[in-house]
Amino acid sequence: MPRILFVKTSSLGDVVHNCPAVTDVARCLPQTEIDWLVEESFADVVALHPAVRRVIPVALRRWRRAWWKPTAWLEVVALRRTLRAQAYDAVIDTQGLVKSALFCALASGAKHGMDRASAREPLAARAYDVRHAIARGQHAVERNRQLTSAALGYALPPECDYGLHGSADTQDARRVVLLTMSSRNDKLWPEERWSALGRALAERGLDCALPWGSAIERARCERLAAKIPGARVLPAMTLGELAQTLRGARAVAGVDTGLSHLAVALGVPAVGIYCATDPALTGLYGSPRLRNLGGAGMAPATARVLAALEEWL
Repeated sequence: MPRILFVKTSSLGDVVHNCPAVTDVARCLPQTEIDWLVEESFADVVALHPAVRRVIPVALRRWRRAWWKPTAWLEVVALRRTLRAQAYDAVIDTQGLVKSALFCALASGAKHGMDRASAREPLAARAYDVRHAIARGQHAVERNRQLTSAALGYALPPECDYGLHGSADTQDARRVVLLTMSSRNDKLWPEERWSALGRALAERGLDCALPWGSAIERARCERLAAKIPGARVLPAMTLGELAQTLRGARAVAGVDTGLSHLAVALGVPAVGIYCATDPALTGLYGSPRLRNLGGAGMAPATARVLAALEEWL
């Protein structure tokens, strides 16, 4: 039985964007056993895909913070042993970074990745046994899918399917999740626009839910909830719990953050709010029930976001 290993460690949006490639393999080569090497904090998302046989967590972010500790080096040795113990027919690095190429090199099997002209970091191509030319200027989802089909030799299916499964905590037809947080301040949407959007949704009988992941993000959510009737700041959640919450929502509005991409992958109507990046290459993708608004230096007005959401409310 063929066995393959995907190497896509981070970040959350990139991990979500790799899921359609997994679905393609499961449909085109149904006897293939699929493993996935991923940063431990995103393992819950990978586990949602039923075609993934084994999730292999890596803790690079944690190791970087404690590289001098013996426990970190013992974990690295254990990971190397795990990757060497399994003979793979193909190891596919869809991330195209030096760090992912190094992990790819640890595994046993033919290594596939993008060539120098295609990879995000050209130096990464030196680690691969087989290098594939994948055109730039396409959405990340399609680049992942094309690399995988080239590596395994099947015709690319026409449709994009994330293949994620998961149960909602509760199905709430009144809940709209507002994803206000991002790793970069320039991606944030102004708070006055969030509060105006929330009040407009409340006037329509909808409840706004505000998740957070850090103390700063929680404080922002509390400020917004104080200005939005009926809004609720959610408790601290794991990524798996957040996935369940998103799946149960009526709709989602979010800035350029991995959770917005996860909402789309889970089949939830979503509006992406872009303030500092171009959604053409890494925006919300693959569903008829999504809208990308704004762009670099072009934060969308509240009225535009509300109008987009109203298509599904």
